[in-house]
Amino acid sequence: MDTIDWSNLSFGYMKTDYNVRSYYRDGKWSEPQLETSEYLNLHMAATCLHYGQEVFEGQKAFMGKDGKVRIFRMRDNALRMQSSARGILMAEPPVELFEEMVVTAVKKNRRFVPPYESGASLYIRPLLIGTTAQVGVRPAKEYLLIVFVTPVGPYFKEGFKPTPMVILREYDRAAPLGTGRYKVGGNYAAGLPADEKAHRMGYSSVLYLDAKEKKYIDECGPANFFGIKNNTYVTPESTSILPSITNKSLMQLAKDMGMKIEQRRVPVEELSTFEEAGACGTAAVISPISRIDDLAENKTYVFCTDDKPGPVCEKLYHKLRAIQYGDEPDPYGWITVLD
Repeated sequence: MDTIDWSNLSFGYMKTDYNVRSYYRDGKWSEPQLETSEYLNLHMAATCLHYGQEVFEGQKAFMGKDGKVRIFRMRDNALRMQSSARGILMAEPPVELFEEMVVTAVKKNRRFVPPYESGASLYIRPLLIGTTAQVGVRPAKEYLLIVFVTPVGPYFKEGFKPTPMVILREYDRAAPLGTGRYKVGGNYAAGLPADEKAHRMGYSSVLYLDAKEKKYIDECGPANFFGIKNNTYVTPESTSILPSITNKSLMQLAKDMGMKIEQRRVPVEELSTFEEAGACGTAAVISPISRIDDLAENKTYVFCTDDKPGPVCEKLYHKLRAIQYGDEPDPYGWITVLD
């Protein structure tokens, strides 16, 4: 793979050798099948195309300096996909099937795992879709689970550097009792107009407020929000927030560093009390926030005035990355090491 400039990869798609597929028919899942084609043969009336029966996951594999490949928190992704599938009445892939397909996809595309210290990783995308042809609004009877991988660079082109975010009160990401807690494509489609507007204005992302009252912090578009103050890690609790596996990991690390953890409703005014703030997720790990502009209220919340992340963000980021790459022990059982 000498032709790939590993250190300059974008967060985009690159063709790899194989993907893995399993079909749900007559109440059972098929044995995983290796496939070289990047395309699906899909009926035009499939429920995923018309009624949004589609859920997915995002996870990563990393090359350690010992030459071994490590997959991060695979079981948690399997369980979250099951939760998402339940949320929109899809067949739930068994955890063992999910894990087998992920491991197979990584092993069969091992030559695409970026080298240690390149700043890149192998992104893993499990995708579950309803494939039954029908025009009535009801759950599909047949499903396809597909796992593909692609090498990626940093999600934000700035990498691990503070970026500005904006509150756009005229947009909502997800309804309080809707699909916000599930990883479905519709949540991301709903965020596209606000995200594009934010990017045109020079911001890296949107900080959404709760859709019901516009009083509490919700999510940073495709990532969870957290704030740091008084040796406390504070992150919002809401029925419309996707339970981020990265956020869960950071809370564990912060707790073990002697910090207090508060997962609760966070009023927007509380932004003025945070010493540091960040967005976290699989793609970016941590994206430190330099400032948040609340345009409707004509307020700006500043967390850092230079290009340096705060000390807690920096410590958490490097600790998590060290575990992911195998540079530090994994006392939590988060890592699956491939032979």
